[in-house]
Amino acid sequence: MGGVKSRTFTWHFDCPVEEIWPILADTERFNEAAQLPRYNVEEHPKPDGSIDFVAEAKVGPYTLVWDEEPTNWVANRWFRHRRNFRNGPFTFLCATLKMFPEKGGCRGEYTIDVEAANPVGRLMLATSFFPSTEKKFACLADNANDFCAGEAETEFDTPAPELPAGAAEKLHDAVARIEATPYGHGLAERLASYLATRQEVDVRKIRPLHLARIWNVPERHAIELCMQAARENILAMRWDLLCPRCQVAKTSSFALDELPSGAHCPTCNIDYERDYANNIELAFFPNSLVRPVDDREFCLFGPWSTPHVDIQITVGAASMETVEARLDHGVYRLRTLEAGDEEIVDWNSGAFPDVVAKGKTIAAAPASRQGTLVLKNETKRPLTFIIEEMTWRRDALNAHRATTFQAFRDLYDTEILRPGDNLEVDNITIMFTDLEGSTALYETVGDFQAYSLVRDFFAVLGAAIRDNNGAMVKTIGDAVHGAFANPRDALLAAIQIQTDIDGFNAESGRTPIGVKIGLHVGRCIAVTLNNRLDYYGTAVNKTARLADRSGGGDIVLSEEFVTEPAVSPELKKFRLKKDSAALKGFDEPMPYLRIPPAELKKLRTRS
Repeated sequence: MGGVKSRTFTWHFDCPVEEIWPILADTERFNEAAQLPRYNVEEHPKPDGSIDFVAEAKVGPYTLVWDEEPTNWVANRWFRHRRNFRNGPFTFLCATLKMFPEKGGCRGEYTIDVEAANPVGRLMLATSFFPSTEKKFACLADNANDFCAGEAETEFDTPAPELPAGAAEKLHDAVARIEATPYGHGLAERLASYLATRQEVDVRKIRPLHLARIWNVPERHAIELCMQAARENILAMRWDLLCPRCQVAKTSSFALDELPSGAHCPTCNIDYERDYANNIELAFFPNSLVRPVDDREFCLFGPWSTPHVDIQITVGAASMETVEARLDHGVYRLRTLEAGDEEIVDWNSGAFPDVVAKGKTIAAAPASRQGTLVLKNETKRPLTFIIEEMTWRRDALNAHRATTFQAFRDLYDTEILRPGDNLEVDNITIMFTDLEGSTALYETVGDFQAYSLVRDFFAVLGAAIRDNNGAMVKTIGDAVHGAFANPRDALLAAIQIQTDIDGFNAESGRTPIGVKIGLHVGRCIAVTLNNRLDYYGTAVNKTARLADRSGGGDIVLSEEFVTEPAVSPELKKFRLKKDSAALKGFDEPMPYLRIPPAELKKLRTRS
C-alpha cells in the first residue's frame, strides 16, 4: 500500500463550541452541501447480535462498496467517522473533528486520514485530493460561521434545488388556499419557501414541532399549517413507527389503520411494538409534484442524526476507555448500539457513574474518576457504548397528541383504526361539558330558539378547545366530549369556556346559559366508533360523572387531575373547594375538587 496520508484543516469560529457544533456535527447536511454522493446501506445482523453496515455508492464510472463503522463522538468535543473500502482507490478513510474553546469563539481541527489501495489512489493523494477537499470544506466552515453570526439565513450556501415543472405555480396557489382557512396563521408562504429552497435533509422528513422551534411560532400553528398543507397536496403525511432504542422509523404507513402492530429494527436487531403515545409519529414530506426527495443516505451515522445521544464510543473487547465529557445533570439512558439491556440513570450530583457492560447487561457503577467518564467493556467482543438524554421526543408529534388537535378531527376524520384494533393511551386528559338546565331551556324558549342557542354554545366551546390544543371528540345531545394531550391545556380551555360563556351571555340578549365542566386525567383506549376516533374506558366514564357534579359556571376536577405537575401553577390562582359524592357506576364515594364560579369571576376581574 502507499501508507496512510493525513491532513489537518484548522478553522476558527466567532462563536462558542455549543453554537457551531450542531452544524458541523450534522454530517448528513455537511455532506450534502459538499456535494458528496448519496449511497444505499444494507444492514447484516451477525450471530452475536451486532450489525454489519455495508454501503454502496456510484462515483463517476465506479461503484464503491465499503463497511461503515459506527461514528464515535462526545458531544461538543469531537467526532470520528471511518469507512473501510472493499474496492476503489482507498483502503480506508477516517474523518475526525476536534473542537477547542478559545478567546472570542472556538477552533475546529478537521483531520482526514486516508490510505491508498492502488496507483490511482496514490496519484489522487499526491495531487488533488487534499487541496480540493480543504478548499471545499473551508468554504462550508465559513458558511457555518456566518450562520451562527446571524449573517446568513441558512447553515450552508447551497444552490436552490431544481423543482419539477409547475411546482412554483402549485406552491403559489396553495399558499392562498391555506391562508383562506383557519389553519394558515400567516405561515403558508414561509412553508412554501422552505420546501422550495431548503436542503434535502430538511424536507425529507418535516416535523411540525421542529418548524415551530426554528421559526419561533406556537406549536399548534405549525401543526395546523402542516395538516392543512397536506390537504392542499403540497405536503403528504405518514405515520412512522419509531424504534424505542435508536428512535428511527423502521416502518411507515400512509394511513393509521394500515400501520402494523409492531416492527423489527435491523439496526438494533430487536422486535418492538407500537405505542400510541410514544413511538407512533405523524410526519410530513413534500408532494413529489412539488419536490421529489431521494431516500438514499448522505451520511448514515453522525452525531446530529441522533442529537439526544451525548456520547457514542466503541470500546474493544475486555477493554476500558476514559473520556472527557461535559454532561449536564439529568436523566440518561445507558445502552449499547448492539442489542442488549439498558439502564436509566438520574444523575444529579457527584461524578458521572462508570458504565460497565458485562454479558448482555449494561449498568452504572460507582464513579472511579472525578471529571471523566469511564466505559468498561467486560465482554469478549467490541461494543459501542451510548449515553443519551431522555429528550429525544421533543420534535416527534406522536399519534396521541396529533389526534387530540381539532384540526386533525376537522381535516382527517377518515383517519381511523382498523375495526377491533384498539390502542391503549397511558395518559390523556378528558373534558366533558353540558348545559345547565337544558331540559328547562327547551321548554321555556321552544325547540327552535333552544337549538340555535345550543349551536352557538357549541361554537364557543369548540373555539376554546381548539385554541388550547384540544379536540372535540363528539357531541352527545347538549354535552361535549373533548380530549387533550396536556392537562394544562385542558384547564386553560375550561377557564376560557367559562369566561367566553360569561361574555356570550352578556352580549347575546337571550336566555343566559350555564356550562357544567368536568376534567380528569387517566388511562383509556383509543378505538373506532361510528367511523371516527374515540376514547373508551373508566377515565371517560369518570369524567362524565364529574361533569354531572358541576352546578354550572364552575369547573370540577378529579384528584388525579389536580396532582398533575403541569396544572399546579394555574390552580394556585384559585381557592379550591373539596367535596365527594357517590358517582354512578363507581362502588366507592369519589373525592373531587371544584373551582367555584366566584373564584373564576375573581380571575376575570383581575385580568
